[in-house]
Amino acid sequence: MSTIPRRSRAFSLVEMLVALTITATLLTATLGALDASFKSYKVTTEGASTHVVSRIVMTRLMAMIRNGAEFGPYPVDVLDAAQNPVESNFIEFETFRDEDTAAMQIVRIERRDATTAENGPYELWYVRKDYEGETLVRSEERPLLVKIEEARFTLEYDVGPRLKHATVDLTIHPDDVQDASIAADLAPPTIRMISSVSPRRLDEE
Repeated sequence: MSTIPRRSRAFSLVEMLVALTITATLLTATLGALDASFKSYKVTTEGASTHVVSRIVMTRLMAMIRNGAEFGPYPVDVLDAAQNPVESNFIEFETFRDEDTAAMQIVRIERRDATTAENGPYELWYVRKDYEGETLVRSEERPLLVKIEEARFTLEYDVGPRLKHATVDLTIHPDDVQDASIAADLAPPTIRMISSVSPRRLDEE
């Protein structure tokens, strides 16, 4: 009896296409998960860094207010409950005064419209002006925080008017991942910081 040799059977074109489709699907899913992981890490680190910077700015601002004097804006009638406390988008105060030389330094912290669309609706700015008598001898201004959704200053005054205490309310939106090409929405959480302080002068009286 003669034996007929069996020929090895190769993969058909359909089988190859099915295998390639499965491989491509698995690679796409893996890359998508990796992309989501990287974007999630970026959002987390951006939120954390913004929170740290915001806390530093808030701490520094509280220290300046605590050591300041001659605050503004102030109400026309301190005894009018409709005017006092004052709700404002800025706070202004003296940080230095020399009665002998008439030198004076005034700092203003204010909310401004953002300079670019990428910086969100508002920015928080630091403005400093140095005077000798009535003459402005030096001026400096710079942004402290960008992507500010709200910056509100609440100033409560006593007769004088003397500032009793100030409350700073900041709402900051960390840099989100605008170029994220993934299905999930990974926008970082909005940060809100509220802090109150009284001028040191009140503690010394």
